[in-house]
Amino acid sequence: MDSKKTTTMCITGQSDTHLTQIQNHRLHCNIVNDFLALQSAAKTAGFELTIASSFRDFNRQAAIFNAKFSGARPVYNKQQQVVELDGLSDIDKCIAIMLYSALPGASRHHLGTDLDVFDKAAVSDDYQLQLTPDEYQQSGPFEPLSDWLDANLAMFGFYRPYQHDLGGVAPELWHISHIKQSQLLVNMLSLQVLHECISNSDLLAKEAILANLPMLYERFIINVSPV
Repeated sequence: MDSKKTTTMCITGQSDTHLTQIQNHRLHCNIVNDFLALQSAAKTAGFELTIASSFRDFNRQAAIFNAKFSGARPVYNKQQQVVELDGLSDIDKCIAIMLYSALPGASRHHLGTDLDVFDKAAVSDDYQLQLTPDEYQQSGPFEPLSDWLDANLAMFGFYRPYQHDLGGVAPELWHISHIKQSQLLVNMLSLQVLHECISNSDLLAKEAILANLPMLYERFIINVSPV
């Protein structure tokens, strides 16, 4: 397989050759040292920075997306209320889903450069992690970590791509991304690459997605907070 095809498969979640195992998670091999440095600094500051999720392949993301599209899993709005999908067009269902669940093939979790984190020391061992806004603000258990990340992420080469509400993906304060490596890979995720990936998939909303792909690409994929 040529190098261009290999890279395409990596950025669309169809290959894991760019990853390495760490702390029961898989990260891009080029970000491990920076992440460990961030984690060490957090520990010195009194936090147990822990990975909740990292790499997610195309098939896993597609299963999540299809379950939400079919109604097998709930879809939430920004107020954390369940969205009633009945009566919505296929594309409007997709837009509702993509508020919190990325389009398969375009998830930043495919890259291995992005991860969801929390402070394990701030909660009990039996705490059920939700990854919701109120956990990271409004006196939630991870608000102190969130504030620390605001002040320190950039020093270790990371940022929050979904820190602000830009009309696409809802703010996700738990989601951090390695600046240099993620930008290198995201720049390779063209509309053509994504169109081919989705065309060959079993996504339930494939026709609606392909018909509206330029709009979805602009609104949900490249529309991220600035570094």
